[in-house]
Amino acid sequence: TRERRRTGVGKTRTRSRGRASGHGGVTTMTEETMMDAAAPPKEEPVKEKKRKAGMKKKESDIDYEALEKQIAGIKSNAAGSSAEKLLSETLEELLALEKTYRLQADLKATSMCGVAVVQACFEAKQWKLLNEHVVLISKRRAQLKQAVGATVRETIKYLDHSPDEETKVELIRTLTSVTEGKIYLELERARLTRKLAAILESRGKLDEAAECLQEVAVETFGAMAKTEKIDFILEQVRLCLKKEDFIRAFILVKKVTPRAFSEKRLAASSFSAAKAEDAAKAEGEGAEKKEIAMDGSTAAPPVEGTPTLEELKLTYYGHLISYYRHTKDALEICRCYQNIYDTPTVKADPAKWTEALKNVCWYVVLAPSGPMQTSILNTVYEDENLSKLPLYERLLRIFVKTDIVEWTDVEAQFGAEMMERAETFSSQENRDTFKLRVVDHNILVVGGYYSHITLARLADILKISKPEAEKYLSDLVLKKTVQAKIDRPKGIVSFGERAKPDEVLSKWSGNIGKLLELLEKSCHKIAKEAQQHKVLVPSMKS
Repeated sequence: TRERRRTGVGKTRTRSRGRASGHGGVTTMTEETMMDAAAPPKEEPVKEKKRKAGMKKKESDIDYEALEKQIAGIKSNAAGSSAEKLLSETLEELLALEKTYRLQADLKATSMCGVAVVQACFEAKQWKLLNEHVVLISKRRAQLKQAVGATVRETIKYLDHSPDEETKVELIRTLTSVTEGKIYLELERARLTRKLAAILESRGKLDEAAECLQEVAVETFGAMAKTEKIDFILEQVRLCLKKEDFIRAFILVKKVTPRAFSEKRLAASSFSAAKAEDAAKAEGEGAEKKEIAMDGSTAAPPVEGTPTLEELKLTYYGHLISYYRHTKDALEICRCYQNIYDTPTVKADPAKWTEALKNVCWYVVLAPSGPMQTSILNTVYEDENLSKLPLYERLLRIFVKTDIVEWTDVEAQFGAEMMERAETFSSQENRDTFKLRVVDHNILVVGGYYSHITLARLADILKISKPEAEKYLSDLVLKKTVQAKIDRPKGIVSFGERAKPDEVLSKWSGNIGKLLELLEKSCHKIAKEAQQHKVLVPSMKS
């Protein structure tokens, strides 16, 4: 016994169950039994877990056809009835059904119930209840995003069936409040806001419409198609130009880059070659190409009536022309018309490209002289279509050639055409600008041939008075178009850039270096001849 106590062999532990078991029995547990009981349960294999989870999922699957019939049965009770009590009971049943599936986190069933609620309100023509229940469904506890999205999209379909404009505006405002701050409904919010802005504009509330539309920053929306996004931004620009808010209009129009009208953000060009082949095989050769969103997913198709990229390009440059006319920037207007002229649809129509080319010619002439203006002038002059417009070819030839032209001759040739171009020469300012450009051209030609000329002779060549010649020349010097200096006491104009001090010093240093090199060579040759002929040069005496 002592040995057993010392080694612990056969050691047992008793546990009285007493009153818990209802009798005085005693249960004994060995150490091995205790260790097995204390050990953590063995984990089931991963495959076994997945199998059991799949079995549970299958067991809890919902019969959506039966659910659809159930919803239809509930709705049929209130169909064609105007009794508010009957409609209220129907909505209560549908909302209770929606709660059941919402708590089960079933996306499809919850969405079906939410859509059924708004359908019941619409069929009963209860627009106030429709507004209330759209908000109610979106704010319910643990509501699913997909259910809110389905409910909102279903409600949007009813906008065109609203009895009057006030009801439509109220429903739009309700939907915009529901979609506010929800990224998954940003596309619907943008489209609703545009509809609201159109209604406000038709009522004459231009400022309110522009402010309403500017609240939506569609350039950050990933799911919106590129064409619809550009169209939305250009609509914002149009409203700003209409209310003469030119600064904001320019900020908005710069969100769209000209490169956007030439890019092809389509699915086939965005995938890799292997993925593109697989997609083509799966969808077939006749499959429609879809745009790719910013996040890589397929973008939603643009709303019906969205213009094509080329139409948006023409609208874009039309808005830019309106802005640059306000700022009186002839060179930028010329560039806009040049981009319009290069559009394929415009070049395919003789009437359109003729009008665009005429505008390019006039505004490149009205633009101040500079490197970009000269480049555009030469490019347009070499265009093959210009030969079909002989009058405009003669106009550009005046500014391409380095010949003196008289303003009276120019006015006689193009005066009638200027009268026809009422949009370009609607004000006397552009006529005076055209005369100024002719004088500037003549001064540049004179500066190319003369280094010094008297002011009287310059005025005689330009066929203007001496004060006018001095004024035009001074303006060109201030703009740094021509380098010249006027000696007013002597009445002499000196053309050419004045050398900077460091340039004069460098030139003098270079001349001194050449002189010393020549002198060194001369001394070397003299010493060589003196040694050959044994002549003693006085300077070589020691």
